[in-house]
Amino acid sequence: MAVAFLLYVIAEIAAIWAVGSAVGVLGTLGLLLAGAFLGSWLARREGARAMGAFLSAARSGRPAEKELTDGMLVALGGVLILVPGFVSDVLGLLLMLPPSRAVARKWWLRRMEKRAVRFANQRRGPVMVVDSEVVPPQERRREQPTVIEGRIVEN
Repeated sequence: MAVAFLLYVIAEIAAIWAVGSAVGVLGTLGLLLAGAFLGSWLARREGARAMGAFLSAARSGRPAEKELTDGMLVALGGVLILVPGFVSDVLGLLLMLPPSRAVARKWWLRRMEKRAVRFANQRRGPVMVVDSEVVPPQERRREQPTVIEGRIVEN
């Protein structure tokens, strides 16, 4: 993790140096401030949209994992935009735009699903998910064996 942070800092310094060489010190500061203002406006707008989508999903009673993940990604994008630097601004803007956010959402949900299964397997052993219904003994027919359909989820 420390190596990744060090590489990020080097990339930010190189980007600021390159932009500063091209447009000068005042131009670089102007671009950094403009990116922060644009990013904060975009974060507010996309955050409100994500909150509206979450409330709509909650009112209709459907799962809101997409809306929650979008809200989290918008918040992360807002933080990245407020961090000074061009690399973080670009990453933050990518998280603000719905098409690239959809790609990040799919990646994030797939990653969290794998981690959840791995965590459950470490804590309790392999997890078995069973989709069935309970039939009281008096309603069962004698000639039918007890069958439970399900699938085993292991990673």
